[in-house]
Amino acid sequence: MLTILTHDILPVFALLALGFLLGRRGVFGRQDAASANRVALMVMQPGLIFLVIATVPFADFELRTLLTYGACEALAFGASYALARRAFGCETLEAWLLAMSVVFVNSLLYIRPIALLLYGEDGALPVTAVVAWDTAVAFAFFIISADLIARPSAGPLPALRRLAVNPTLSAILLGVAVNLAGLTLPEPILTACRFAGAATAPLVLFALGVLLSGQSLRPSAVVTTYAALKLVGFPLLVALAVWLAGASDLWQAQVSLLAAGPSGAMAFALALLHSIRTDRIAAVTIWTSALSLLSLAALA
Repeated sequence: MLTILTHDILPVFALLALGFLLGRRGVFGRQDAASANRVALMVMQPGLIFLVIATVPFADFELRTLLTYGACEALAFGASYALARRAFGCETLEAWLLAMSVVFVNSLLYIRPIALLLYGEDGALPVTAVVAWDTAVAFAFFIISADLIARPSAGPLPALRRLAVNPTLSAILLGVAVNLAGLTLPEPILTACRFAGAATAPLVLFALGVLLSGQSLRPSAVVTTYAALKLVGFPLLVALAVWLAGASDLWQAQVSLLAAGPSGAMAFALALLHSIRTDRIAAVTIWTSALSLLSLAALA
């Protein structure tokens, strides 16, 4: 456990922590991080997303396990959203994104690099499968739904026009089309996607650390509740559900590992994008990123 923590998990987490530390010291400011984050998400991440989705072997997935994970996401999301609205009185979009922080794990940019270090490219298929699911289905759902909630009066057509030029959604759709068509990507395209994709996780994690350094760490009732739901409630639900679904040992272990990961940065990014309250979502992201270290090491 200690070896896994020091050799595979801490090196990935260290970039987020370094960004947080340098942000607190004023070496990098919010504008620096926002610009770096924008470049990573708009330019580099689409290449990584396209590569993962276009090349992942859909036929090798344990479909029942993957659908069970998706059902757990839907159940936990609905319960978390209702709790935020009724118990804590959060505004609609903040409650929506708090619930997102419970079920949308930092899988592509945090758990997947750890899984590749632990299991290698071929051995990390279950994690890659959930990354593909979260990217192609859950991520797209939250981008679209947050946009519609934030601009309810604009109507669906303006939203569709905005989303049509979103590079992440375009990469998802193109990757699915290439995969389903059985096309073989030319080596130069693979090289370009790998080259851009390799920089995505380090840059986003560092920028996220800088952005979060300006947020309060105070563990309020909302923050404590949603960090606990993310780190304890959701992983337990997923582990029990995939076991009952008859998942193989490899898929059960890796899907449970992924569910125990920290909240994804996109809930915070969407809150920034739509100019809503960010302090509680940011604190959940910070606390789950720090507190998940030991649980990830134990599960790995």
